[in-house]
Formats: sequence, structure tokens, C-alpha cells
Amino acid sequence: MRFEPVVGWGALPEGWRYIEAAGVAVDAKDNVFVFTRGEHPVIVFDRDGRFLRSWGEGLVRRAHGIIIDAGGMVWLTDDAQHTIRKFTPDGTLLLTIGDPDNPTTLQGGKPFNRPTHVAICPKSGDLYISDGYGNSRVHKYSPDGRHLFSWGEPGTDPGQFNLPHNLTTDAQGLVYVADRENHRIQIFDGAGRYQGQWNNLHRPCGLFTDRRDGDRVYVGELGSGNPVTAQTPNIGPRVTVLDSKGQRVCRFGGQLAGEEPGEFVAPHGLVTDSRGDCYVAEVSWTQRGKLETPPREVRCLQKFRRLVS
Repeated sequence: MRFEPVVGWGALPEGWRYIEAAGVAVDAKDNVFVFTRGEHPVIVFDRDGRFLRSWGEGLVRRAHGIIIDAGGMVWLTDDAQHTIRKFTPDGTLLLTIGDPDNPTTLQGGKPFNRPTHVAICPKSGDLYISDGYGNSRVHKYSPDGRHLFSWGEPGTDPGQFNLPHNLTTDAQGLVYVADRENHRIQIFDGAGRYQGQWNNLHRPCGLFTDRRDGDRVYVGELGSGNPVTAQTPNIGPRVTVLDSKGQRVCRFGGQLAGEEPGEFVAPHGLVTDSRGDCYVAEVSWTQRGKLETPPREVRCLQKFRRLVS
């Protein structure tokens, strides 16, 4: 299993900017929805990278996570507004979960304090929400937005979290949580019972399960945020693909952070399409661009073509 970068994919209209891309999702037609931190929050391309439309202008405080459900509806996680919202593919708001601009007590356990992502059970349609920056919890909701229960607390033991940053579900309904600052993925059943964990990862940040390909799990590893280890090779940023047992299938990205095709600065969200091609969104402005003198916008979106091996 190998991937090669598709250089220049996703041309924006003249004068537009991403600032950075926090997440990316693909619909049943292989249209690609990019969730950005620029003035056009949701930018839609076809699979060849041709611009189709945008929406969400004026509605999003800070883009964080995006997922498209089986019915084609788009779920956006806005960590600065403490909300998860459901939209039609053209941007009509259908449902809001959370109280906009009113976070719960920091690390108090109640939803939400800067939530990070949504995953959807393929069997029931239930929602799992990682409440990651201001809480150490996963919340389960019914499809219509009713809170069912929650689990997790701060810590490093099984079932505890240190920034649950993303999550995904497999075909059986198991829940995989990117426990970012504990450098692991924890696995739970639909009742929140701990099933195991996968290690040998460095700050797992983005997660996606390709259910069409044997429940392979794609992991965007953010890599070092520590200047002491920033020049240490082979610890990310990168993308790792694991099989359903947690065994590594492949890994791609440079030995160090970089901006050449196929290298990464800060993988944050990722997805595959019906052909197995992979799209990776990066928070490169946060990780690198805003820290430079003068600040500059850094490439934040790449498409990778899956090669037949």
C-alpha cells in the first residue's frame, strides 16, 4: 500500500485563502468538503480539485472537525463556539448541539468545553463527541441531539484522556479515540467500555476509518510541538495507516516537518474517497506560519493518490 502526492490539487478562486484547513470530508459522490479557518469556512471541490461552492460565511467561530453522515448531511465542530452543528450539503442549518459561546466548567465533565470532533455509529446513527480541549470526555448523543451518557476523566490510565482530539467508528460500532497527549488511540464499545489501545504513535491528531477497506484506520500524527525534539527524525508529522488489529500497513510523510510534496507540517484531519485516495488537512498556520517573521500562509491541504501495489 503506497501513496503519492497530487501536486497542486484544489485551486481556490482568485483572491481566496484557506488560512489553514482544520478538517476534510468526502461525500458519496467524492466531492471534497474542506473546513477552513479563513473567511469561507466550508469550501467544496470535486474529486479532481475543481471548485464547486462555499458556505458557512459568518457562522463559524473556529473550525475544528467535519464529518459527512450516511444521508449526506454535514456535521461541523466549532471548538470556540462549543457547538456541534448539522447542515445540509449546501449549508442550511438543521440542528445545533451545545450552547453557543457558553462553555461548561473547565474539566467539569459536562458538555461542552471546546469539543473537537464527531463520529457516527454506522448501525444506530448515534453520535460520539470528543470534548477535548476543555474536558477529558466522550459524550454519546442520539441522532436527534439528545444526550445519552458520557465517559472519561483526566489521566493516563485506560479510559482516561489527555486531550481526546478526534474519534472515529468502525463497521461494528467500536469507537476509536485519538488520546493525543497520551500518544495513543483508545478503543471502546458503544457503551463506553474500554477494549484496548494502540501505541507507537506521536500525538495522534486526526482519525478516519475506511470501512470499505477492511476498517483500516488512518491516523494523522501531529508530531513534536517541542523545540527540543522538533529536528528529531521519524516521530512525525506523518500519516500512519493501521489495520483493524492495530498493525501498521503503511506510513507516509517526510522524516521531518517540511513543505515539499508529500511532507507535512501539522496533519489535523484526513479522509479517503471511494477510490482509496487520501486527503489531509493541516493546521500549518497555527503550527508554523503565524510564528514566522513575517507570518505567512503555509500549505495546508494535500491529496494523495493511492497506488495499486
